[in-house]
Amino acid sequence: MLNKIYFLTQKPTLQKTFFLLQVFLYPLLSQGQGCSDAGFCTMGAMRPNQHYSTQTNVKLRSIEFSQYIGYTKFDDLILNYTLDANFSVGKRNTLQIKLPYQLVRGSLANTNGTGDISLSFTRNVIAKSSYQVNVSIGTKIPTMVPNLKSDDGRPLPSYYQTSLGTYDAIAGISLITRQWLFATGYQQALNSSGNEFVWGAWAGSDKQQEALAYPVSKDVLRGKDIMLRIERNFRSSKFNAYVGLLGIYRLNKDKVFSPPHKEVRAKDKTTGLALTALGGIGYNFTVKTSIKGMFGYALIQRETNPDGLSREWVQTIGVEYKF
Repeated sequence: MLNKIYFLTQKPTLQKTFFLLQVFLYPLLSQGQGCSDAGFCTMGAMRPNQHYSTQTNVKLRSIEFSQYIGYTKFDDLILNYTLDANFSVGKRNTLQIKLPYQLVRGSLANTNGTGDISLSFTRNVIAKSSYQVNVSIGTKIPTMVPNLKSDDGRPLPSYYQTSLGTYDAIAGISLITRQWLFATGYQQALNSSGNEFVWGAWAGSDKQQEALAYPVSKDVLRGKDIMLRIERNFRSSKFNAYVGLLGIYRLNKDKVFSPPHKEVRAKDKTTGLALTALGGIGYNFTVKTSIKGMFGYALIQRETNPDGLSREWVQTIGVEYKF
């Protein structure tokens, strides 16, 4: 709570506004745990609460500004501000660009910086009056090597990094009706992160014990992920809401570089299912402007996350403008 009060008194007006909106909407959004994915859950055909229309060849263009807030199990505060732009390319194609900026407040350090750029291309391959099918391909592009350090120059865990440091290949498909959304996707990191965090670097520090709680993440290479999203949607002219499940299965173990023997080791307890119950609400002020919120609660989580992607609870609020 003290961290929240300090944050609220120290940050610019825009951040305060979004933070206060989240506090105000807290009774509706509740607390939750987010999916521990690397971003493809909100890209293209895999994203939640997708637009549905009985009209074919609907051209959608929108810009959304959102704030994500969450805590890790190490009590780190994560804030992420994202600009999400979608542009029509022809009658059935959409290009999505996501540009994030992230801040981390934790016991080891306070960090901030640009996050990874997300790009996806989505094509509406089937547009019937009763259902639609979309397919997407995409990528994530790192904006930096994730080597942010503490004030005294020690390497920080992945949890403190604003970039994953990896180029990712992404693909997905969705089936949408007025009431249901089914989506599946695949994500694969093409390189290791370049992070330098090892426990030995914190030997002799007054924060050594705190550092030892984080998993070693030196040159972490994430395993391959597949996801399945199932949502039940409730729509009206002004309000929309959805509830659903999001499952992400990590097919193979994460790998890290482990000194002093200078070898790459597969990390146990990094594979398997992460299952999240999700819900969201939205309100349309006009046909062009809307506000939306999301929450999630993790039913199953992987035990170890050297990639730094797990969260204890998260919620998101965003404002969208269609044009």
